[in-house]
Amino acid sequence: MALSGWIKRAGERIGAWSAEIKLALRVTIAGVLAYAITRFFSMPQGYWAVITAVVVMQASVGGSLKAAIERFSGTLAGAIYGGVIAAVIPHGSALTLGIGIVVAVFPLALLAAVKPAFRVAPITSLIMLLPPTGQVIGPLASAIDRVLEITLGNVVGVLVSLFVLPARAHTLMTEAAAKVVSLNANLVTVFIDELTAGPTDRPALQKIHPQIRSALKKAEAAAEEATRERRTHLTEAPDPEPLIRTLYRVRHDLVMIGRAASSPLPDPVLDRLKPSLMALHQATRTLLLNLSDSLRQHTKPPDAEAFRAALEAFTGEADALRADALVRELSAKAFGQVFALGFAFEQFQKNLSDLLARTDELASRRTTTAPWA
Repeated sequence: MALSGWIKRAGERIGAWSAEIKLALRVTIAGVLAYAITRFFSMPQGYWAVITAVVVMQASVGGSLKAAIERFSGTLAGAIYGGVIAAVIPHGSALTLGIGIVVAVFPLALLAAVKPAFRVAPITSLIMLLPPTGQVIGPLASAIDRVLEITLGNVVGVLVSLFVLPARAHTLMTEAAAKVVSLNANLVTVFIDELTAGPTDRPALQKIHPQIRSALKKAEAAAEEATRERRTHLTEAPDPEPLIRTLYRVRHDLVMIGRAASSPLPDPVLDRLKPSLMALHQATRTLLLNLSDSLRQHTKPPDAEAFRAALEAFTGEADALRADALVRELSAKAFGQVFALGFAFEQFQKNLSDLLARTDELASRRTTTAPWA
């Protein structure tokens, strides 16, 4: 029994780290494959191909493509420019070598500062000027070798990312989006607790908000890589940008709800609104959690009818307060809080409907990749 329990827990931990384990396997396979190819062709400095294959391997195919393009463009620029500098400027003495280093590095360092895609260019240029000890080849041959080695590493890295346990950026994006939505469900719970309970120091919010920001950044980064996959026809999935924009709009709506929930409702108002508010809370939380599952599993979004009915009931109760004598006894702050809460939830409903539509679009056009993926 103890052994079976340990095996089960180990399996759960491995499952939780499946994406990281797959990436580690791809990186290892890419490095070993690049090394085998360089040994087969007896490349003098094949380690550059191995390093490149490892460097370009990213969490998704789109990320690997971006890294490969940047690595190749930076290496090509650095090899050409560094080779020219090595051929034109004598560097037999310490003084001339120092001058050559300044001329070789500064312009490319400036280029890399303006365009980060060329950040390896200064390094390659410097290598052209300072070849490894014992290497006796000309600048042109050195530049050609470097470009060939980096190209080989790029090709190996991209091919491994395509064929070996491929991870699509759209999948990573929807997983991050699902996490955002599930965290939003927790956020709504915190807000309702603050409206119905006593004042708090908001410790839960200090934990949830950074988690949501982190998940949104991951989703946004994956969306950028997914866009690259679409441009290279590696997927027929929908444009990822509308999903990201909608997630941010929903986020802004929840910020508005949070501001309206910054203090508990007055007791007379709470007695009147609590039943409909709690029903709205339950419907909202259920919808968000089910929506998170739909995003993660690429299935049709859940039905939002229960949420709409709960929101309609709550806004109806809030509107009824206008004709109630209770309103005359409310402070301006409490009066504004009630209707700000209703307005924020109505805006939340509109953008949540858009998020449901984006989820339906993803489910209708499940990621279709090239045959080799």
